[in-house]
Amino acid sequence: MIDGWAVLEQAAELARRGEAFALATVVWRQGPSSSKPGSRAIITADGRVRGWIGGACAEPAVVRAAQQAIGSGDAMLLLLGDPDQFADASPAVVIPISCQSEGALEVYIEPVLPVPRLVVVGGSPMAHTLTELAGALGWRAALISGKDFGTADADQRTMVVVATQGHDDEGVLERAVAARPAYLGLVGSRKRGTAVLGYLADRGVPQEQLDRVHVPAGLDLGRTTHVEIAVAILAELVQLRATGQASVLAEVAELTDPVCGMAVTTQSLSLDRDGSTYYFCCAGCRDAFAKSSVS
Repeated sequence: MIDGWAVLEQAAELARRGEAFALATVVWRQGPSSSKPGSRAIITADGRVRGWIGGACAEPAVVRAAQQAIGSGDAMLLLLGDPDQFADASPAVVIPISCQSEGALEVYIEPVLPVPRLVVVGGSPMAHTLTELAGALGWRAALISGKDFGTADADQRTMVVVATQGHDDEGVLERAVAARPAYLGLVGSRKRGTAVLGYLADRGVPQEQLDRVHVPAGLDLGRTTHVEIAVAILAELVQLRATGQASVLAEVAELTDPVCGMAVTTQSLSLDRDGSTYYFCCAGCRDAFAKSSVS
């Protein structure tokens, strides 16, 4: 178990690596409770917990709320316990929990989102301008030539713009598709884009992957200069990030205890029945469910 200061050190390391996470801090407790004010934990986008913010009753609810905060980018104050304990809770989020200890917690959840990473493939004046503009926004931007670009240069947290202008567009785009980036755009006309995508389809690239390619990349401004094209592409990237359409985060799986209805996770107590796995907040709920399946 890592303590509060070690949690902050790990949070700084995750931020440097460009990973999305939320920092959860207990700001108030009502005993009996296994947590205390100042207890902290990191919750990653996939639901992993590092640190301590409460026991089996509180943790699943905090994990779910943290994942939602990462998805929305908004911080929240989470109140866990009997709703009557929080008469003046607005604008906090109140989550009833039927914990046998009858304790209560207030947890502040702050999402920490990675700085956007953009890889521009090409060497044209437009490609240089787009890279510089993204850097001016504080993004991590890299310009890579088509012959040097490989699948390892991008991942699911990366936005990729292919601007090779006819210099092996097909090969570069095929490598880019294989990296499954959060966004993939091809600079060129619709006619050229149709030809490139058709070639990749004939090579066996799955259609669902090709459907994710934006052709042409950027907002449609008609005939423009290379600087305006760069602005149009960056504007599209900003727009897609703002609307969540270029999200790098996994969908949040909402699991509940089938007996008491409390939030649970795949790390909670479980029971397999009829080919399905059920998760429970405590052994009592699991045993009650098991007995009901026998009767």
